[in-house]
Amino acid sequence: MTDATLSLPPIAILGAGSMGGAILHGLVASGLAEGGVTATNRSIAKAAELADLEGVTSVALEARPTGNTEAAASADIVLVGVKPAMVPDLLDEIAPHLRPGAVVVSLAAGVTLDTFARHLGTDVAVIRSMPNTPSLVGKGVTGLAAGASASADDVAVVRALFETVGAVVEVPESQIDALSTISGSGPAYVFLLAEQFTASAERMGFDHDQARLLAEQTFIGAAALMAASDDEPAELRRRVTSPKGTTERAVAVLQDADLASTFTTAAEAALARAKELAAGS
Repeated sequence: MTDATLSLPPIAILGAGSMGGAILHGLVASGLAEGGVTATNRSIAKAAELADLEGVTSVALEARPTGNTEAAASADIVLVGVKPAMVPDLLDEIAPHLRPGAVVVSLAAGVTLDTFARHLGTDVAVIRSMPNTPSLVGKGVTGLAAGASASADDVAVVRALFETVGAVVEVPESQIDALSTISGSGPAYVFLLAEQFTASAERMGFDHDQARLLAEQTFIGAAALMAASDDEPAELRRRVTSPKGTTERAVAVLQDADLASTFTTAAEAALARAKELAAGS
């Protein structure tokens, strides 16, 4: 395949919804998608939203029912971004049309590499991905798990693709569901904290706009400081926590609430649900 440090080969995104669309925008902004991108959506309206992106061919299946097979046939990397329940039928549809050596990348939560192999054949290179919603603003983190037929070069080019929207972590498939409970579901945990932080500020007399600004900017600033520092989060926390100060008193309350156990229990609940979804329940 094309050297990922220079450019990316032709790409198809089948189902360029929220996550597929985020990756599409990252590709366009990166300038790496020199081979061009074909993106499909079911409706004409959704396709029209992407039609003006440079280097992108946006296809509405409503107007062109053969759009998925044509897009897959034109690409060296095929991203499958449809809903999990729709994946098997889509794979059956595109399997006869894939280019030799094409890499198929799953964006579908809970759909295993084995499912892809059953519908595409064991000789097709497949990589399972788990991006998260901050990819929409180029600050995502994506987990990648390679199938048995995916080469190191295949993984490298797909890694370069996802690095256009953030960081990438390579893991065995056995860890993809666990990864999803941290980075995949994690933004919701952060939003929940910001939500509660905002509510606390309102109870202290700030109006909603002030409370939201205080909460959001604190999270944004703390995240930026953490990103700019080589120190562990625990060390950064200690620096803010002056002995016998107000922060120390507040942190003690949070620690008494056994946050470590709470977060572990939450992640385990998410993992259990991921396994239920993978089993079709």
